[in-house]
Parts: sequence; structure tokens; C-alpha cells
Amino acid sequence: MENSSAPFDETESEGAKGGASRTLVRGLDILNAVSCGHTELGALAGALGLTRTTTYRLAATLVEHRYLTYAPRVGYGLGPKLLELGFIASRQTSVGKAAREHLELLSSGSGDTVHLGVLDEGRVLYLDKIPGARRVDISSRIGERQPLRSTGLGKALLLDEPASRLREIFQAEDDEGLAYPQDVDCWLARMAAYRDAGVAFDLEENPDRVRCVAAPLRGVDGKIIAAISLTSAAQYMDEARMERLAVSVRATARAISHDLGWRAPDPDVAATASRSAQTRRQTAAKP
Repeated sequence: MENSSAPFDETESEGAKGGASRTLVRGLDILNAVSCGHTELGALAGALGLTRTTTYRLAATLVEHRYLTYAPRVGYGLGPKLLELGFIASRQTSVGKAAREHLELLSSGSGDTVHLGVLDEGRVLYLDKIPGARRVDISSRIGERQPLRSTGLGKALLLDEPASRLREIFQAEDDEGLAYPQDVDCWLARMAAYRDAGVAFDLEENPDRVRCVAAPLRGVDGKIIAAISLTSAAQYMDEARMERLAVSVRATARAISHDLGWRAPDPDVAATASRSAQTRRQTAAKP
């Protein structure tokens, strides 16, 4: 019996796949454009280089599936489905999982020990440790808790705190009888410099006499949620090398933060917002 089925056209199938991929990419481009503030149909079409008809068709599908919302005279907005997926993603993406590969690369590239830690009841809790290639015994252990003011991780976790809060933390550790080689004013001055640099140093401030370079990790809301550090014996960490390593540690921290959903603020947008806030304050101050 002759087979009456139409022959399988591989070329046509591949073409259909390509078209589907392009449609998917365009849909994702629309989501990104809306997130950047292009909420009207004309603005969306212009930003994406598509016709209004094509843009409307894609946006309508996204509205139907709750990835976008639409309101007359307001335009498009990100939809509740994205909130649901974001919540699920945040539960599935732990800091340790997001950081691990980056930390391994940092350790292998430097030859030094790398740590990951979080703030836990007034201490830094060590979540991960990757030993370096050097024959240096770093006594830290996963699961242990260390003071904040004397460790690189601890300082990095505190970089967003105001001076008043830092003073409280310093005094609390003093009250616990923890030894520290600096007075509070010296420590606060160093913390201010670390905040400006985006990295913090441990300059042999602990009994194990090691040095480290640390930087904070930020979550999707921009807040510090963890910190990483690169550690070695003082003989391998002179000031010049610590300054060089600061570049790598800071870049690694930014990469991990990006994977966790953080996006660096646009300098132009930040400057505009600052000027607007200043204008509002000046206007409010007028009689």
C-alpha cells in the first residue's frame, strides 16, 4: 500500500524552529524593554525595531500568560507571573551554589585560600572554604563563627552600616573582652576607606596572623547578603599584592552578586536621582 503521508521536510522543520526561537527572543526583549521603562506600544516598537503590529501581537501573548500587564493610558508593566518565577528562583539559588564556581576560579588563579561568609547573630559565619595551593595552614573551618571587626569577611559585611552602628559593634566586642589592636576612631577611619574602595582588609588583626582581602556580595535589592575573602600568610600578602588582589576579589564579588540578581546602578541615573532629591530638599526648605 502506498504511504499517503506527506514526506518529512527537514528544511521546513528547521525553519520553523528558527522562527520559534526568534519569536521567543523578541518576547524576552519586550520584557527587558518594559523593565527599562518602555511602557507604551510605540515606545516598545521603537526600542526593539519592530512594527507596531508585531509588537502588539507579542505583548498581547505575554499579557495573556501574565508575564505583562496592560492598563489603558498607563501602558504595559511587568506581570505577576514574573513575581512568581522570581520567588521560585530565589529559593532555588543559594548563595553558596551561586558563589562556588567563582570562588574556585579565584582560588586557583591566586593560589590562596578563599572563604564565603554571612552575618549571623553578631558574628561572621563561614559557609564555604576553598584551600589554596600554597603550603599555608589557614585555621578557619566551615561552620565556625568569628568576630566582625577583626576579620576581612566581617568588615566587608558591615560596609553599608552607618558610623553609629559600627561604633556600637566595636563597643560590643570590647565588652565581650575580645582583644583588638586599634582604637575605635582608627577602626572607623579604616572602615570609611574600605567603604569607598568596595573592599576590606584584614591586616594581621587576628591571632593566626594572616592577611586577607574581602568584598561584599549583594542581593537583588542591593543589600549586602554575604561576603568573600582571599586569605594567605603575611609573607605572601604585602601591601602591593593586596592592592592587586583587591581588583580580582572585587570583580569576583560583583560577578557573584550579578548571578544573585543584583545589577550595578547606572551612574547617570544615580546622578539624576541625586540632583532631583537635592532639588526637592531645597524646595521643601523654602518658606
